[in-house]
Amino acid sequence: MSERKRIMTPQYVASHAEKKHLTALSIPFNRCNVPAWLLASTAYQVQPIPLQLDSIVTWYQPLFDELALLDDATARAAVFAQFMQQRFDLSALADEPPPRAKLNYRRMIIGWLFDSDSEQGAAWRCWAESRFGLLTQFHRQPLSSPESDSYGHYRQHSFAATKNANELFEQLDLLYQFCQLQLTLRQPRQSHLTLYRGCDRLAELSDIASGVVQFNNLSSFAATAESASQFGSCVYQVVVPISKIVCYESLLPNTMTGEQEFMVLGGLYRSALWRE
Repeated sequence: MSERKRIMTPQYVASHAEKKHLTALSIPFNRCNVPAWLLASTAYQVQPIPLQLDSIVTWYQPLFDELALLDDATARAAVFAQFMQQRFDLSALADEPPPRAKLNYRRMIIGWLFDSDSEQGAAWRCWAESRFGLLTQFHRQPLSSPESDSYGHYRQHSFAATKNANELFEQLDLLYQFCQLQLTLRQPRQSHLTLYRGCDRLAELSDIASGVVQFNNLSSFAATAESASQFGSCVYQVVVPISKIVCYESLLPNTMTGEQEFMVLGGLYRSALWRE
């Protein structure tokens, strides 16, 4: 594998208030072109760059070159689904799966939508740790450190979901890259989206400075404040880099519908409490 090009430019400098938090939010190694501490910072939020997972260029760039030539988003989704079915042998996507069917990227999305604190939710967050180096801060309860009992329980939940799975994290790698392609082609001149996070359990996030909020390494956001308020009375308005969006409600037909939901990588964000 070719050496990764890391982004280490002078404009990305953490503020004094952020430095102590960035260490707790990130791990030293990841599998993308941006260091985890930078990805977790508000500097990245202001001035994002595209994220590239290591495996994509090496093994799958021809797929995304082919997809980029298609003008229709629905056609791209169909080609992507066919590739995933063939590459990972997902032909047995029955409406009534047998007990303990192997997880796949579609079932992972549904599992997250049903309950982000489920075993599938733990697997999603473990994937975000592995690929982007963003440490999970909350899963069913606050996770104080990787050495804590609560963190061990979270990893057990992830293992329960992913055992006997068919290269599940690689499936999620491709899903993320497909999401980025669709967003980029749909909004080629747009680098951010304004999204909303509703929450009642404030243990999931914390204010670390005036206007700066720490979000879990993977969280659900909504397209409107009204939709976000269904999930909690505390609603944050956040300008999110498109590069930190993992999946969204209309990415795959017949999978995410009805709530305008976005799955967003976490870290520190400049945010504002929404007022009606």
